[in-house]
Amino acid sequence: MTALVVIPARGGSKGIPRKNLLPVGGRPLIAWTIAQALEAQQDDDVIVAVSTEDAEIAEVAAAHGARVIQRPAELATDDAPTEPTVLHAMDVVEAEGTALDAVVLLQATSPVRRPDTIRRALAMFREKGVDALVGVVPESPFFWRLPESPGQSARAAYDVDARPRRQELTAQQMHYFENGSLYVTAPHIYRTKNNRIGGRTDLFVLDEVEGVDIDTLTDVAAAESMLARLGWRTS
Repeated sequence: MTALVVIPARGGSKGIPRKNLLPVGGRPLIAWTIAQALEAQQDDDVIVAVSTEDAEIAEVAAAHGARVIQRPAELATDDAPTEPTVLHAMDVVEAEGTALDAVVLLQATSPVRRPDTIRRALAMFREKGVDALVGVVPESPFFWRLPESPGQSARAAYDVDARPRRQELTAQQMHYFENGSLYVTAPHIYRTKNNRIGGRTDLFVLDEVEGVDIDTLTDVAAAESMLARLGWRTS
């Protein structure tokens, strides 16, 4: 199977300036996602590409083994959606004569993944024959909604009269949070729907520790701890 891994990485960031290059565990943040994507080359023909308009990010990405795709300026604005960036990367690669079987979208700000996560996701996509896989993190079903109006009761998303113990919850009773870390999609879904999700969709359940996302500087320590826990070498 031939898969294109697209890692979008703009130079701008409203929260943490230059976040994609933020040092995490001795590497620039984006380098973790590149390394994890390169691991998938063991089983499939995987093209790992960073789409960026930023020269420094491009240099770092290339130094860590990724192909760099120059992103057009209009696709690198604060409000630009992700799908056109993926489609642009697909156009570049397919114009060279490469026939793609799968497109993997990875979020660089989610640096915590098991070494074999992307390989397993591609294997699941291939074996199940689905059109899209969505990376999700399992969560307990103990969610609540605020009262709809004053004087009404808050509403639980589970049966409060038959509350199960967490260790007794089945996979079907759990909720699954789409954290943006990982998507695997058939190319025709991007082409026909301009969307990373469509057609027959399944869930790729990530480990709970893979749910770390770098939104603030306080998230860095958590990411470094989880990366070390999963066996990645950090400084």
